[in-house]
Amino acid sequence: MPRDSFSDLLAFIAVARARSFTRAAARLRVTQPALSFTVRALEERLGVSLLVRSTRGVSPTEAGQRLLSRLAPEFDGIESEIQALAELRDEPMGTIRISAIDYAIRSTLWPKLATFLPRFPKIKVELTNEYERVDIVERGYDAGVRFGQELAQDMISVQIGPDVRNTVVGSKSYFAGRSRPRTPGDLTEHVCINLRTSTYGGLYEWEFSKGKRRLNARVEGTVTFNNAYDIFEAAKGGFGLAYLPEDMVRPRVSDGQLISVLEDWCPVWPGFHLYYPNRRQPSRAMTLLVEALRYRP
Repeated sequence: MPRDSFSDLLAFIAVARARSFTRAAARLRVTQPALSFTVRALEERLGVSLLVRSTRGVSPTEAGQRLLSRLAPEFDGIESEIQALAELRDEPMGTIRISAIDYAIRSTLWPKLATFLPRFPKIKVELTNEYERVDIVERGYDAGVRFGQELAQDMISVQIGPDVRNTVVGSKSYFAGRSRPRTPGDLTEHVCINLRTSTYGGLYEWEFSKGKRRLNARVEGTVTFNNAYDIFEAAKGGFGLAYLPEDMVRPRVSDGQLISVLEDWCPVWPGFHLYYPNRRQPSRAMTLLVEALRYRP
């Protein structure tokens, strides 16, 4: 294969990892039609279909997955080595891609990055909001952020935030004329605001514990979102009960806009952890970022 075909292989890897021509084109900074043409030309030269295209996105064929699994780590290794050479200079540089949920981005990552990035102007950070467990290596991320108990295997993990406690809240207007739930079972009598995630195969089940008792509650309501901040706004608007991080809702509970219930049933979870592959030496930029994000009580 001619050397100029390497760029075509990189284009295929980007699309296969992103599961979308549009997202891959944005990452590569090319147009979607141009990227589609490049991948089709590669398929024609190889004489095999690499991607299954549908209205919902794209996914690798068996041949495409084989090519992705074999070549992507090799190209990643080349990129790491080139970046390592560049870091022999005095100033650290490079792009770090991180997958995290919106709450982690706003509450934990961005406050620290806002101080970190001005100190290292040649380090770039790309944050992607995803409510699902992803294979960060397969998807081309350098790191992921999740709660402690959700860490993937074969990963280095560093705690970057304090332990987190969720709580159930509703607005004063919502509770007007309604009794407050005393146990998770009482939620069946209430309108609740749901969270839809890919990881949990649908609607997230609210998690409760008391002593040795552990239970998950399926709740019903009239509105569903796929991120915490829209749920927060709906709860403030009186559209139902919400299950949200305590520090997110604390100011509205303190000023009386929201009422917290089932507090004795709401568990404390290990805080957010940054995790990244342990199979290769992290770049200098990554090492600096990890230290900047590390949680220090």
